[in-house]
Amino acid sequence: MAETADTGPGPAQAMFAADAASKGLGIELLAVGDGSARLRMTVTAAMVNGHGIAHGGFVFLFADTAFACACNSRGPKTVASGADITFVTPAHEGDELLAVAEERTRFGRSGLYDVTVLRGETVVAEFRGRSRSIRDGASNAGGGE
Repeated sequence: MAETADTGPGPAQAMFAADAASKGLGIELLAVGDGSARLRMTVTAAMVNGHGIAHGGFVFLFADTAFACACNSRGPKTVASGADITFVTPAHEGDELLAVAEERTRFGRSGLYDVTVLRGETVVAEFRGRSRSIRDGASNAGGGE
């Protein structure tokens, strides 16, 4: 899929620009394409749990942000209807993580997206998101992006 740098005014870039939670954690949108996205995040001391590893909630949030960018890459507004994550190996303070999101399929107003969270070549987590396009003015009762 063709990707573009995070410079264009597309729907994913506009959504990400308004995402205070993700930006507050230092997440960077590197590229977005039709149904795809690449983001970067560095694990900070504030993201580490009592075991000295990245808290799973932060890894999930990072993957969820990549999912949101991919499923909103071409419009219309799309939110999560559900998601699952498998933690493969821990990340630690100072680790630079990359999230690579790819659309698997869209059907009607729904879609399936996979996100791989990497530290270098090592898989940290695998995330599967289920999306639902919403009508303008509709409430987002299900949460998500």
